[in-house]
Amino acid sequence: MTSLEDECPHPPNLRICDWQFLYFTTGAYKDLSIYECKTCGLKAQFPRVEQSMLYEADYYQGKAEYTYIDERETERFHKYVWDARLRNIQKFIPTGTFLDVGSSFGGFLRAAQKKGYKVQGVEISSYASLFAKDSGIPTVNCSLLETKFAPDSFDVITLIEVIEHLENPKLVFQELTRILKPGGLLLLQTANFEGWQAKDAGPSYHYYMPGHLFYYSNSVLKKILTPLGFDRFICYFGVDFSLLSKLKKSRGNFKHWYDYRHWIRISFYHFKSKLSKAGFPLTSSYVLYAFKSR
Repeated sequence: MTSLEDECPHPPNLRICDWQFLYFTTGAYKDLSIYECKTCGLKAQFPRVEQSMLYEADYYQGKAEYTYIDERETERFHKYVWDARLRNIQKFIPTGTFLDVGSSFGGFLRAAQKKGYKVQGVEISSYASLFAKDSGIPTVNCSLLETKFAPDSFDVITLIEVIEHLENPKLVFQELTRILKPGGLLLLQTANFEGWQAKDAGPSYHYYMPGHLFYYSNSVLKKILTPLGFDRFICYFGVDFSLLSKLKKSRGNFKHWYDYRHWIRISFYHFKSKLSKAGFPLTSSYVLYAFKSR
C-alpha cells in the first residue's frame, strides 16, 4: 500500500502534504479512519482493506458485508437513466470512442453502443468483466493503471460512482488525462463533500464505506483537473438527467403498489439538490463534466 503523501494529487503550486486525522466513522460502517489533506482538502480512508478482495461474486449477489446491486436483474429499468445520461452527453460529444471505468456487467456501455459510440470497458472484477465480454462488450479485467491504452484514445470517459474507489488518485488523474482526446469529456459522478448533506452528517455520512477510499468535492476536483489541462467544467448538483428517468428507474426495486410512495422522497431529494445555502448545495449528489483543452 502506498502512503497518502504519494497518492495525493496536489496541483503544482501546492507542494506540502499535510494529512491529518479527522475522525472515525460512526455510520453503517463504523471505525473507518478518515484523514483530510489540509493542503488541498481531499479526504481519504487510511489504512484500508485490500481492494482486490472486495469485488468478487458475493459483492454483486448481496452475500458479503460490503455489497452492490446486480444491475442485470433490473437492466431495463436502469436503461431509463442510462439513455437520459447519454442524451445529455451527446449534446457535447455526439459520437466517438467511449470508455467506462468500473463498467460492471456492461449495461451502460450496451446503451452507449446502441447510441453509436465505439465502446470499451475497464472492470477490476473478473466476475463482472467476464459476463460483459461474453455479452459482446469489450472489457479489460484490470485496474485503469494497468490498461496501457494509447494516448488520446477516447472522446468520452465516464466514472459513475467509481473515482472514490480508486487508489492513487495522483496517477489515476494523470492517466485519465493522457488517454482522453483533446476536447474530450471526462464525466465523474461521486459525492460532493462540500454539500451540506455530507457536512452535516460528518462521521456518520453514508458514503463512508470500505470500498470508498477517497472523498472529493467540487472545488477539490477542479483543483486537480485544471493544472492537468481541463479548461471547461459543467457541474450538476444532483444528477445530469431528469427526475422522470430517475422515477422510472426506481420502479425496478418496487415489489408492491405502495412502493410508489418512494417517489415522494425521490422527488423531494431531486428538487432539494438544486438548492444551496451559503454558497454550497443542500445535498451531496454531484456530477462533473470536465472538458480537456484542445
